[in-house]
Amino acid sequence: MYDIAGNLLAEKLLARQHQCEGISIERSEVQTFLYEVLKLFFPGIYSKRKLTSPYEISNELKKITHLLVEIAHPLLGNKPEESERVRLGFLETLPATYEKIWEDAEAAFAGDPAAGSIAEVILAYPGFFAISVHRIAHQFYRLGVPILPRVLTEYAHERTGIDIHPGAEIGRSFFMDHGTGIVIGETSYIGNNVKLYQGVTLGALSVSKELAQKKRHPTIQDNVVIYAGATILGGDTVIGHDSVIGGNVWLTESVPPYSVVYNRSGVRVRTQKELENIIDFSI
Repeated sequence: MYDIAGNLLAEKLLARQHQCEGISIERSEVQTFLYEVLKLFFPGIYSKRKLTSPYEISNELKKITHLLVEIAHPLLGNKPEESERVRLGFLETLPATYEKIWEDAEAAFAGDPAAGSIAEVILAYPGFFAISVHRIAHQFYRLGVPILPRVLTEYAHERTGIDIHPGAEIGRSFFMDHGTGIVIGETSYIGNNVKLYQGVTLGALSVSKELAQKKRHPTIQDNVVIYAGATILGGDTVIGHDSVIGGNVWLTESVPPYSVVYNRSGVRVRTQKELENIIDFSI
């Protein structure tokens, strides 16, 4: 029986094996790399060790970039010049990435009355973790590294329930309050000082593979707030700056700046007298 099953599996496996060639990546290595970056950015929060000199920071960077090259080298066709390009590109963008991530932490602290400190935001807020990972993954997306950006953001997705494609462009001081269930598609553009609540979707009107190179997801301009459960779809859809999009709104067309868009519900509160004649469906 084992021989029969083995032969059948071998036939199917060997026929498809070529589709996996060139993809060699250990998720555990990617997670180690990510946490080394976060420990560098937030010493004393992600690790007990504090960094006290440029020399120590340089040593940490050497360790991190060594991990990066080990991960990226096979993904880049084992070409040393490509690995070096990515290493240098990562180092060049790291200060700006750090600055944006820190601004995200400040935005979360300023925007959430329940936040006790910036350290609490950094250590415990799922939205902050998700945007931090996205900021790092987005640089690898821009550098043309295959697979790695998506593995990073999918790890954040697993941990937080927040799904941000590494290709999405997100401006400064971005805050996702609660965050669970947020989906941000690949060609989304989000401006500065934007706040999203849980369950928001920035999606596409169509999932056709033929549209892969088109802008499929909406543009959210500066200073927009989008409340829980709102769905905004389409590459031509633009939410004008300083707008407020209410909860459970469904939008497939643009709105001008300073708009307030809301969904009028039909909630009705019945009196006790009205309730006397309602059929009891209890079983």
